[in-house]
Amino acid sequence: MRTAVELSWRLLRGGGRRSMVGSLLTLAAVAVSTGLLLFAVGANHAFLQRAHADAWRHPGDSVANPTAIEALSTDYVQGEPVTIIDLAALNGDAPVPPGMSRFPEPGEVWTSPALAHLMKDLPADQLAKRFPSPSGTLGRDALVHPGELVAVIGRTAGDPATTARRDVVEHLGATGGPSRIDRFETDASWSADVYLLLAGLASVLMVVPLLVFGGAAARLTVARRDSRLAALRLVGATPGQVVAITTAEAVLTAAAGALAGLVLYAASVPLLTHITIAGGGWFAGDLWPGPPLLAGVLAAVPLLVGASAVIGLRRVVVSPLGVARRETPPGMRAVRILALAAVVIAFGVAGGGLIDMGRAGMIVLMVFLVLAFLAINFAGPWVVALIGRLTAATARRPARLLAGRRLVDDPRSAWRTVAGVALTGFVAGFLALLNAGPSSGGPPDELRVAVPYERSAAVAGQAEKRLAGIDANVSVKRTETRDDPLDADGPVTTTGVVTVTAPGGTAAVDRARTALTGLVPGKVVTTGADEDVTGDRLLADLRTGALTVLVVSFLIAITSAGITSASAVLDRRQAYAMLRLAGTPLSVLDRARRQETLIPLVVMGGGSLLTGLFFGLPFAQGFGFSGLIGLAAFVVLGFGGILGAGALSRPLLRSVTADPAPRPD
Repeated sequence: MRTAVELSWRLLRGGGRRSMVGSLLTLAAVAVSTGLLLFAVGANHAFLQRAHADAWRHPGDSVANPTAIEALSTDYVQGEPVTIIDLAALNGDAPVPPGMSRFPEPGEVWTSPALAHLMKDLPADQLAKRFPSPSGTLGRDALVHPGELVAVIGRTAGDPATTARRDVVEHLGATGGPSRIDRFETDASWSADVYLLLAGLASVLMVVPLLVFGGAAARLTVARRDSRLAALRLVGATPGQVVAITTAEAVLTAAAGALAGLVLYAASVPLLTHITIAGGGWFAGDLWPGPPLLAGVLAAVPLLVGASAVIGLRRVVVSPLGVARRETPPGMRAVRILALAAVVIAFGVAGGGLIDMGRAGMIVLMVFLVLAFLAINFAGPWVVALIGRLTAATARRPARLLAGRRLVDDPRSAWRTVAGVALTGFVAGFLALLNAGPSSGGPPDELRVAVPYERSAAVAGQAEKRLAGIDANVSVKRTETRDDPLDADGPVTTTGVVTVTAPGGTAAVDRARTALTGLVPGKVVTTGADEDVTGDRLLADLRTGALTVLVVSFLIAITSAGITSASAVLDRRQAYAMLRLAGTPLSVLDRARRQETLIPLVVMGGGSLLTGLFFGLPFAQGFGFSGLIGLAAFVVLGFGGILGAGALSRPLLRSVTADPAPRPD
C-alpha cells in the first residue's frame, strides 16, 4: 500500500498543469461538499442542544416523593414571549436548575442576560415591576438561544403561583403544571420535538444531494484517469494495484478537500449564528458537532470519494483495452426509469396517510424522500441517453448533432453536470406547496383573561383598581363552551372573559400587562396576537428553513455544475482538439457544449420539479407568494447557474483547443 500511495502522490504531482487543474477541481468539490455536510450535521446537533436546554422548564407528571414544585407560564413584552418558571422547594433535596448555581430562594428571580438587559432599557412600569429584583443571571445551560427572555422565580410551596393550575395549552409549550417533581425533565417538549423532526427533514433534503455530489466529485476527470490506469493495466499492473493506486489518489485528494471544507465551515459559523429560528439565533458552540461526529464526517468524506472512485474502475479492470481504444460502453437498461416510477407510485399510494401517522409518518416521509432522490439520480443517465438519441435524430445544425452524440456517448458525465440543478428542482417543488400565512390574531391593544363567570365581576373590579392612572377600559364578556363539542346535549361551561382595552400602542399595552401581573394566579393576560405567536413563529420558521434548504441546494447545484462543466472540458480535451484539427469552429464546439447541458436540464429539471410538487401535495398549505418565489428562483438560478458555469469554462475550452496537434497523455 505504501508503494501505491507513493505512486499516486507522484502521479498527482507530475501529471502536468491540466492534470493538476483536474485534481484541484475534485478538491474544491469535496471541500464544498464537506462544508455543507458539516452545516447539516451541525444544524441537527444545534437543534438537539436546544431541545436539551428547553426540556427542563416543562413540568412533568407529579411524583410520589417530590422535592420541589414547578410551574411554567408565558408572559409577553413588546410582542415577544417571556418564559417564566416558578419554583418552590419542598425540602433540602430540591434539584438545582440548569444554568443556576443553586435552587432559588423564595422572592428571588434569576433572569437571562437578554431579559436583564431589556429590564434596564425599558421603563420599569413596562417590564421590571412584574418581577422581584434580579438575584442572579441564568447560564448557558438554561437558555435555548442567546436572545431568549427567561425568568426563574423562587416561591413558597403555598404561593398561589405554585398552586393555581395553568391554562391547558401545554401542546404549544407555553404553560404547564404546577407539578410536584423530584427532578427536571430531560425529554424534548412538543415544540422542540417538532423542530427536531423538521431539522431531520431538512437534512434529508440537503444531505442526499450532497452525497450524490460528493460521489460525483470522485468521478471528475474520469476519462483522463481511466485512460492512464488502462495504460498501466496494459503494461502489466494487476487489478489490485490499479485499485490501490486509484483509492490512494482519491483519498489523498478528498482528505485535503475535507480539511478545506472544515476551514470553510469554521469561517461560516459566525454568520450562521445570525439565522433566526424559533425566535432567536444560535450559540456558536451548538453549531459545532461533537468530536465524534466531526471526526466521523471528516473520515466518511474521503471514504465515500474513494469508494466512488473504485466503483468507477470496473471498465478499467475488466477491459483496459476497450478503455484505451475509447469504445462506447454498453447502453443502460430501462429498469432505471422503472425504479423512479415505482417510488412515485408507492408514494402516491401511501402519501395521503402520512400526516395522521405523526412521528412515524415523518420518518416514512424521510425514507420516501431519500428513495426519490436516489431514484432520480439513478434514472437520470438513462433519460439523458434517451434525450441524446432524440437530439441527434432531430438535429439540423452541427452543434445540435455534436451535443446529441456527446449525450449518447457519455450520458453519465452529462448527467453529473445537471444533476445538482435537477435535484434542486425536486426540493423547490416539494417546498413550494408548504406555505401558509400568519394568523390574523386579535386587536393588538385588547388584553383578556378568562375566569369562571361568577368571579368575573370581582376580577374586573380588581383590574380597574390596578389600572388607576392608566388609560384603559375594562369589560366582561360572557361565553359558553360545551365541554364535549361533539355532544350536543353535554354539559356547558360558562366563562367570563375580562377584557382590558389599552389604546396607545405597545408601550401602553405593556404598562397594562405590568399592572395586571398576578391578577389571576396561574394566568397571564394576553392579546389575540400573543396567543398566535407560537404558531406564527413555527410557520415563519418553516419558511426560513425552506429558504435555507433552497439556498444550500442551489449552492450545491451551481457549484456542481461549474466544477463538472470544467472537468468535462478537461476530460474531452483530446476529442475537442481533434475536432478543431478537423476544422470545426470553436463557436460550434462551444454551442454544442452548452446544448448538451441545457437540453437535459430542461427535461430533467422540469421532471424533477413536477415530482417534487407531487411529493408535496399531501402536506400542501396553499400555493402562496413564497412558493412562487421558490419556483421562480429554481428557474432563474438553475438556468443562470448552468449558463454561468458554461461561461466560466469557455476560456478553458479555448485553452485546450489552442494547440490542436495531438499529443500523448
